[in-house]
Amino acid sequence: MRLINIGFGNMVNAERVISVVSPDSAPIKRIIREAEDKGNLINATYGRRTRAVIVTDSDHIVLSALQTETVAARLGADTGEEDKNE
Repeated sequence: MRLINIGFGNMVNAERVISVVSPDSAPIKRIIREAEDKGNLINATYGRRTRAVIVTDSDHIVLSALQTETVAARLGADTGEEDKNE
């Protein structure tokens, strides 16, 4: 299991992430609202503006205050980074 920091010490299992999208479009806002109604919304923004919406394979929606590009870069980061420093 590989955990990705999505801000403020919160982590998401990278293997369960389906997509990372911007919260600006109407369909994504609808997905957020529906997840909140179903109890599948995880708000990890600590009261800040939502800048990335993470969709998981378990139908959970995770809100992050980090930029979409930042979360995507952390998802795509090389897992062998510790080996390079040795």
